[in-house]
Amino acid sequence: MEQNTALHYVCTHDEAWQLVKDHKQFWVSNCGCRERRGKCTRSRIDLCLDFKQTSSSGGSNTKVVTLAAVKDIFDEAKVKHLVTRPFRNTDNYQVVDGICFCCDDCCEYFMNPQEKCDKGEFIEKTDMDICTDCGLCVEVCYFAARRMKNETLSISRENCYGCGLCVDMCPETCIEMV
Repeated sequence: MEQNTALHYVCTHDEAWQLVKDHKQFWVSNCGCRERRGKCTRSRIDLCLDFKQTSSSGGSNTKVVTLAAVKDIFDEAKVKHLVTRPFRNTDNYQVVDGICFCCDDCCEYFMNPQEKCDKGEFIEKTDMDICTDCGLCVEVCYFAARRMKNETLSISRENCYGCGLCVDMCPETCIEMV
């Protein structure tokens, strides 16, 4: 393992889809977090995507899936507001072995502050002149970068991990990833 690099990192759904496009075979296994913690109230259990046959997710029930099934996982991730967290090969951190689809309901990363995850390449940029302070983006910001204070949106950009879920939620389209 590389000393200052975490096994997982955060990226937008679009960035994660680009990783998928680099592969021809796919396996899905049960999420190890969901298996250890019990039923997730947000999504189904079989959401850990691997780009190689041996699962790195820590979950059971690995099976081969088609690209169409992978697309279905991405569609569910968008609807259920799941963070895409690619995971690196433990022998070569330049290689991505797969993608976890995580939420704040069961993911050990969000439940355990000691769990390390690297930030993504992008960060949110909100046009506060357009923002109506509706707070919808706050509901999907599992990293506490977006909060409501006195009915006004407050943003801590240093907490932004670059998942892009806030972009999907904003009815004013005033958020972009830069």
